[in-house]
Amino acid sequence: MKKNSKSTFITTLLFVLVSLNLFAQQAVQQEISMADQMRADGKIWVVFAVISVIFVGIIAFLVNIDRKVSKLEKQAKK
Repeated sequence: MKKNSKSTFITTLLFVLVSLNLFAQQAVQQEISMADQMRADGKIWVVFAVISVIFVGIIAFLVNIDRKVSKLEKQAKK
């Protein structure tokens, strides 16, 4: 192995081993009860609506960019 690829391999292995510890941790009970409380108060629908609006906005932005790029590609072919 080259020195650079060996260093990259060791670094990647180190990151993987460190991140495995994160998967072993259990969920915090407070977060679960917070979600239950939001559902009980009806606020979970507000969260859902905000995330939906953001998602639709991102999709609209990507469609708009795609149209502009397609238009530029057609102009470049001429």
